[in-house]
Amino acid sequence: MKYRSLPNIPIPVSEVGFGVWTVSTTMWGVKADDYDTGIRLLRLARDLGINFFDTADVYGDGKGETILARAFEGAGRHEYVIATKVGYDFYNHPGVQPGQRERPHNWSPSYIRSACEQSLRRLRTDYIDFYQLHNPRIDTIRNDDVFATLEQLRQEGKILSYGAALGPAINERQVEEARVLITERRAPPQIIYNLLEQMIGEPIFPLARAHQVPVFTRVPHCSGLLEGQYTEQTTFDANDHRFFRVKDDATRQAWLVDGLKKIQQLQFLTESRTLAQAAIQFILSEPSIGSVLPNIYDERQLREFAAAPDTPRLTGDELQRVQELYRTNFGLPAVA
Repeated sequence: MKYRSLPNIPIPVSEVGFGVWTVSTTMWGVKADDYDTGIRLLRLARDLGINFFDTADVYGDGKGETILARAFEGAGRHEYVIATKVGYDFYNHPGVQPGQRERPHNWSPSYIRSACEQSLRRLRTDYIDFYQLHNPRIDTIRNDDVFATLEQLRQEGKILSYGAALGPAINERQVEEARVLITERRAPPQIIYNLLEQMIGEPIFPLARAHQVPVFTRVPHCSGLLEGQYTEQTTFDANDHRFFRVKDDATRQAWLVDGLKKIQQLQFLTESRTLAQAAIQFILSEPSIGSVLPNIYDERQLREFAAAPDTPRLTGDELQRVQELYRTNFGLPAVA
């Protein structure tokens, strides 16, 4: 494992982190009452050198934080970095919403402060390393009261740094949201970014480098597509979030069928690494990246992803070839 030093975080952060979403919600096939799988994978991740764990209070209505506390009970708090999130009012709107819709946000200072205290209790810690607004829109990012509250929590030592995870799904509006976070708030964004979905990263990475603000990325394997395990016959249960990527013929064609054609053109990246490792190395080639957060739900994946930083970095020629493919949509017709 390799590590990167980041502002206001006391220890270097592993280049590959662990997104706790997959083991604390039911959207990846994990049972609601299954803690054992997540605890086992979280502990193995730490053994493999991963020390950055990204969760949220809303994951499993508190499970995403509780599972971290259980997994690392007895471990030195200085040995790992916790990122969690605030904003979705799951206390008044419990359970997965119909159609996996977003729950209502609450950005009042009193709610943020109360939610932070409850996260600290579930995490069994007295500070959070990186506290993120969970899928805010631009009006929230421009809300001075919200950021004044975050700054007060930082001054009180309850959080060490703050930023925002942008989403939920990838959307062009997030370019402006990230731009304001970086240039006006000097706060790190977390974005969706991968070999096949670069639209948010391309315009904001130069700003992040110029302002020395790290960027965190999730979904580095395009919801598993870049792990190289899917075929045109792959299906997903209706409760699985990936079901919405193939919910009709148009979305299935644009993501799964066309994606498989694109992957065939990326095989030149796999001579000295797997496709999944190449997908991580592609992101790590950007200097402003703080950490990459893959979706992990089994041991095979975890070991493969954790080993990615120790595989050869992508060469300049490989990166140039990737960019040429991306700019031309891999030679495929543009999606309407």
